[in-house]
Amino acid sequence: MSRFRPLALAALAGALLLAACSRGPAPSAEDMTLGDPKAPVKMVEYASASCSHCATFNNTVFPEFKTKYIDTGKVHYTLKEFLTPPNELAAAGFLTARCAGKDKYFTVLDAIFRSQQEIFQTGDMRGVLLRVAQSAGLTEAQFNACITDEEALKALNARVDRAIKQDRITGTPAFFINGKSVGEGEISLAALEKAVAEASK
Repeated sequence: MSRFRPLALAALAGALLLAACSRGPAPSAEDMTLGDPKAPVKMVEYASASCSHCATFNNTVFPEFKTKYIDTGKVHYTLKEFLTPPNELAAAGFLTARCAGKDKYFTVLDAIFRSQQEIFQTGDMRGVLLRVAQSAGLTEAQFNACITDEEALKALNARVDRAIKQDRITGTPAFFINGKSVGEGEISLAALEKAVAEASK
């Protein structure tokens, strides 16, 4: 009889995971957000600072989406940090953005996404990130302290671990609107607009 217990436990775990998945990822106080928290539509994006598809979305789709929906109070946007290879770039990028402060977080992350190809082509991760950090007002000493902050890295890893275990995120970018998955990988403005329209009904 004991040999059936693991199967029962597995089934229970699967049911719990499905239940968690159906609710969608819930924003937490640790996440970075944009827009009116009272907006009728909530959008969550899992992104990695080292993900080329995330950079493409940031550079080509997000600016117009932000202007049309977030800045007008129609959508509240939450970014959940995730790590993809090279993990050290993703982690250093997020730590740098957080050290710049909440008011500059998205500006710094945007600069990192726009500098991503330069990092990949030159291999100068530290030099490019330092330049971005300094443009946000951080000194080199502050930047060095930021990217070697073990407690901040531990907190980041904990957030990523929850994303994997609770929200079953396997890659980036991943998009959710009002708790419903609307796709992974590169997504068009039209697809997001359609999902927002359906969520607004």
